[in-house]
Amino acid sequence: MSLQPTLIAQISDLHIKAHGRLSYKQVDTHAALLQVIDTLNSLQPRPDAVVITGDLVDFGRPDEYQTLREALQRLQPPFYLMAGNHDDREALRAAFPDHGYLQSGPTLNWQLSVGSVRLIALDSSVPQQPWGEVDEEQLEWLDQALGMSADQPTLVMLHHPPFACGIAHMDRQRLRHPQALEAIIARHPQVERVLCGHLHRSLQTRFAGTLACVAPGVSHQVALDLHPEGPAHFILEPPGYLLHCWQPGEGMVTHQCAIGHFSGPWPFYDSQGLID
Repeated sequence: MSLQPTLIAQISDLHIKAHGRLSYKQVDTHAALLQVIDTLNSLQPRPDAVVITGDLVDFGRPDEYQTLREALQRLQPPFYLMAGNHDDREALRAAFPDHGYLQSGPTLNWQLSVGSVRLIALDSSVPQQPWGEVDEEQLEWLDQALGMSADQPTLVMLHHPPFACGIAHMDRQRLRHPQALEAIIARHPQVERVLCGHLHRSLQTRFAGTLACVAPGVSHQVALDLHPEGPAHFILEPPGYLLHCWQPGEGMVTHQCAIGHFSGPWPFYDSQGLID
């Protein structure tokens, strides 16, 4: 295992459309993707990898994936793709034939190592449905994968959160039957995080003895409305991403980061000490 820190950036919910079309007739998701690419490329040190936790495009169309592929060519760190409920597995595979980890099996499950960290992706998408599910075969695969890397810090990733967030219309389309997933992860203490997307907000909760983290949307955010009958609305709050940093001897720390260009950085101190 490497003695160097490992940096994994997580972005989610790109909702790319083709030919300059706006998502929901409001959101320029292509421009939003280019902005997060510029932000990630400017990080120092640069992430060892970027994981994109689903809803890559808006309607699963080949021309949307082509637009996505062209944009991602600008991203300098290596990147790994996952499916969400807006994605189409076969169209995604066809658009990224060079991403060998996507090319086998009926679902888009995959696992690989980046630096000191093991990444395990579970495909929770259900064709033509907004809610998520992982079946018994996938859960057996996950248990075996975790058993083979018991000493390696691991991120388990899926698009749909396995917990309720209190936003009613999103809770109706979360991961179904999460108890089996919870039982498996609880048996494997090397799981440092369960990473999700789908909610278009930054959330954290305890799950299966570890921390579940949801990345904010790159494209737009789900409006924060905790009323039981709250409507399905989105809001153009500032976008963001998560940066997961593993340091030997210290463990995993997750930073919530803003996307964009901002004034600074400015010093706290000058030659006289703390600036007054």
